[in-house]
Amino acid sequence: MVSVEPGTTADADAVADTWVDLAAEQRAYDSHLLAEENRATVRAAVARSAVADELLVARTDADDVAGFVTFGIESGDYEQDVTRGVVRNIAVVPDRRGEGIGSELLRTAERRLGEAGADAVALEVMAGNEDARRFYRRHGYAPHRVELEKSVESDTLTKE
Repeated sequence: MVSVEPGTTADADAVADTWVDLAAEQRAYDSHLLAEENRATVRAAVARSAVADELLVARTDADDVAGFVTFGIESGDYEQDVTRGVVRNIAVVPDRRGEGIGSELLRTAERRLGEAGADAVALEVMAGNEDARRFYRRHGYAPHRVELEKSVESDTLTKE
């Protein structure tokens, strides 16, 4: 049995461990994030999310963290015609995937964002991660903005 509940600063290490594992997996999809090298930064961000009430964890009966989601209302300098909530990170430990934990984390984060005034929810996914893209499509997400990238070593750049 797993319950989804607000995370605390005491969860920062376990959530950072889960994030590091996820970041290492995402390298297969050309993510530029270095997993272990970002552990301390992620741990601090998770602690801030917990204090801001923007962290949910999925806990097992044994009080282990089986997954997490961080989220919040988008902020920035530009005025927009909607208030956007953002799912910043969501992960489920590999041996608990397929049990509905990610779906429950996402639904709970979406509900909390709606309660905070969000009109829409945005998130990012690696373009090549078809499993994640399929998961989000099942939950009603569709492409909104597409990010493109190329190497500066590309043969399409003019060298002077």
